[in-house]
Amino acid sequence: MAGDWRIVRLGDVVTINPDAIGPDWPFPHIKYVDISSVGEGLMLEPPKLMSLAEAPSRAKRLVRKGDTVLSTVRPNRRSMFFVSNPDPDLVVSTGFAVLRPKPGLIDPRYLYACVFDKAFTEYLVSREKGAAYPAVLPEDIADARINLPPLPEQRAIAHILGTLDDKIELNRRMSETLEAMARAIFKAWFVDFEPVRAKCRGARPCAPTGWQWPQHVLDLFPDRLVDSELGEIPEGWEVVTLGQLMELAYGRALKEDDRKQGRVPVYGSNGQVGWHNEALVDGPGIIVGRKGNPGIVTWVPTDFWAIDTTFYVVPKQKCRSLYFLFFALSGQSLPSLAADSAVPGLNRNFVYSNLQVIPPLAVLNAFDEAVKVLFDRRYLNERESRTLAALRDALLPKLISGELRVKDAERFLEEKEL
Repeated sequence: MAGDWRIVRLGDVVTINPDAIGPDWPFPHIKYVDISSVGEGLMLEPPKLMSLAEAPSRAKRLVRKGDTVLSTVRPNRRSMFFVSNPDPDLVVSTGFAVLRPKPGLIDPRYLYACVFDKAFTEYLVSREKGAAYPAVLPEDIADARINLPPLPEQRAIAHILGTLDDKIELNRRMSETLEAMARAIFKAWFVDFEPVRAKCRGARPCAPTGWQWPQHVLDLFPDRLVDSELGEIPEGWEVVTLGQLMELAYGRALKEDDRKQGRVPVYGSNGQVGWHNEALVDGPGIIVGRKGNPGIVTWVPTDFWAIDTTFYVVPKQKCRSLYFLFFALSGQSLPSLAADSAVPGLNRNFVYSNLQVIPPLAVLNAFDEAVKVLFDRRYLNERESRTLAALRDALLPKLISGELRVKDAERFLEEKEL
């Protein structure tokens, strides 16, 4: 570590939990962030808009631009995020610690880098108390030691790491947009029947994005709607049960201690939970939460292992389109089926009995062709983001310890064209 660097107590350069909601709160509502909606460096879901009367008692902490928000509960899960441009009505749970940099002492992004470092997480885990609900206190966070270079070098380090974070975030947003585009096509074709309704009006149907569908695709749709048990559907299409289209096969148990190092993602009911060296299911595929987070539908672009808290989808002959089944299942409100069950979890027989409109094979093939390019691009984005995250995680401890100098890191990123 360079001679002008110092080791400081975190509490000497940040203020912890500086602001809380009070009687002078100017809004009739809040946008609330709970621990469950935050992942490792990102928001898993948008803040929940709720009235003050609906707000839970833990909805107290206020944040502002430049804060680092860190979960004090189960610190090994690394639930944290950097506050970039918060809405003025944003409130976070008291299960978080809000770290606000003291001006002139520590750069906000450098602070976030120190907290994001896995060595900092290891320190918090060593200080946690409580077996059933392990947590750390604000005093534990304040007592942490970090390396503190001069402010110009802090900013340079933060810029390097922020460049990688910004690219990861851009990829995430682009992937969300690509999925939204695919979802819009599904809704237009198979929920609103827009191509058919346009033909009924004598108009030329447009894609959800505004551009024109090719004529050979439009020719696949009829120009008449007929009655069915689900209301009007295109002529020649069917209403079937989901059980006629697919099987929800049970995942298989794979304890964390039994997983071997590899490149196969392991999925639970709330997304990826680890890696293994062997696949249970050939990808791409669909996972449906069975227990824990029942009814959550997840697309997996590669071979994978589905653990025993999940189902995975096995298409039947009547519908081989996994893209169609993914959006069909996503639109079935499966979590509500689990909530209505007497036994916690999702009963697949309830899912099988749900009705679904199914088009002829030629329309399914056209849908696959339209959507596959969007999902392929999304997969490339996610793969690039994993590479960037691995690079960031390798550079971060070396930069904040002074082992790697800023100029060397900048030169390395230039060579990688980042």
